[in-house]
Amino acid sequence: EVQLVESGGGLVQTGVSLTLSCEASGFPFDDYDMGWFRQAPGKEREGVSCIAGSDGRKFYADAVKDRFTISIDRAKKILYLFMSSLEAEDTAVYYCAVAPPRGGKSWVQLVRNLLDFGSWGHGTQVTVSS
Repeated sequence: EVQLVESGGGLVQTGVSLTLSCEASGFPFDDYDMGWFRQAPGKEREGVSCIAGSDGRKFYADAVKDRFTISIDRAKKILYLFMSSLEAEDTAVYYCAVAPPRGGKSWVQLVRNLLDFGSWGHGTQVTVSS
């Protein structure tokens, strides 16, 4: 069975950096779509960054495109989210998700696949104070 464990969240000030980790097991790591989502208080869950299982292409939400970087350590089976220049608007519970690829080549298709068919971790809280 798929197991995902997020870590690395915390309480930080604006402008600093944080690295989130998602330890993964129980599925073909190299083949799945993978991504990070977040949910702020009172808001719906939104995609942050994704990697397509089909070709490894990376995508980012507009709000984080120039500040966050998604990466994979395939040997350790860990998905990372490197976050820099954190803003108060980044405050949320961050979740990692994985799903069998369905051939999607766009941000919209990848996010849809993860939302519809993804397995999820329990999340890690990121709180950015000003």
